[in-house]
Amino acid sequence: MENTYIVYAKRTPMGKINGVLSPVRVDDLMSYLFADVKNWANFDLKEVDDVMVGCANQAGEDNRNLARMSLLLAGFPTEVPGTTINRLCGSSLDAVIGASGRISMGLADCIVVGGAESMTRAPYALSKAERAHGRGQKLYDTTLGWRFPNPRMKKMFPLFAMGETAEEVADLYKIGRVEQDEFAYNSHQKALKSDFKKEILAVEIETRKEKIIVDTDECPRADSTMEKLGSLRAVFRDGGSVTAGNSSPMNDGASCVVVVSESFLKKHNLTPMLRLTGAGIRGVHPNTMGLGPIFATRNLCERFEKKVSDFDIVELNEAFAAQSLACLRELELDPSIVNIKGGAIALGHPLGCSGTRILTTLAYSMMENKNLKQGLATMCIGVGQGIALSVENCN
Repeated sequence: MENTYIVYAKRTPMGKINGVLSPVRVDDLMSYLFADVKNWANFDLKEVDDVMVGCANQAGEDNRNLARMSLLLAGFPTEVPGTTINRLCGSSLDAVIGASGRISMGLADCIVVGGAESMTRAPYALSKAERAHGRGQKLYDTTLGWRFPNPRMKKMFPLFAMGETAEEVADLYKIGRVEQDEFAYNSHQKALKSDFKKEILAVEIETRKEKIIVDTDECPRADSTMEKLGSLRAVFRDGGSVTAGNSSPMNDGASCVVVVSESFLKKHNLTPMLRLTGAGIRGVHPNTMGLGPIFATRNLCERFEKKVSDFDIVELNEAFAAQSLACLRELELDPSIVNIKGGAIALGHPLGCSGTRILTTLAYSMMENKNLKQGLATMCIGVGQGIALSVENCN
């Protein structure tokens, strides 16, 4: 079995919904990173065995295999194939795990893995009439949440919005409003104090009037205070504790890593960033989907004979403060090693992009500190799943 390595990791800035990246199609956004890979590579791109992209929506400009569209737009050789993965929020991290598995089995040596989402440009979807001249067509905003749900599933359990699942977790773990707001405030403060220049690929956007360069995340708020966070109303339930301020925002963004075998690494004299050392994916009840990282991480640790205490640094995707706090509690994680540069509440959560985004941030955080030897990237997934990936610092 071949060892597998991350040798490249970059991301675009994370844009607000309807923000600075809103004019950019998602296939273009992904292609900018692939074009950067093309410029970076010291090998013939025909040696790329596959391109795998995580994307959660796939209802609009990201339809019909985003990976293939984006690699062609970037100028990759037509011989390079591409496939698009959908495990909702965990899509691109799942793509990394799949790439690593294929390389370990000897089915590939070099796979480019991306994640991309434009929540701004997610379209509306209209159902067809079930019969000629029929009525009752339904219109869904595909940006987030359920669409065209199966009536049989509605009978199995309530089809909660994502924020309602966070309320369930907050109630289950007795996590109060102040604790959630403090977590959100700290996420912004950590992000504002961090330098992301090495991991961000600047994006050039052409408007009607001018060309602008976007090189900074749009969501971290320098004006965030506990008072402002405390003034926000609960969004999902009367008397609830989950607000827009202690939830991740909706975003646009893309991220990319290159996964290679040890033999490919040596053949092309590439510099490894991280070695991939384990993975876990588990399901949980859909109405407490935010607990997924607990069970995915435990699954990883059991399968690969690790302990949670082995990890020196953790990137936990902050879908909501409530579920993040529950995961910290259950996994007995030291908060000081989790999301040291801030998390999705501050930086944003462009769904399919987020897995490779947190992995990219983890890679640069570990490269900056040789004492951070073992790392974990983990996240919850809509409809009740969790995913986790462990890595080792190569520097």
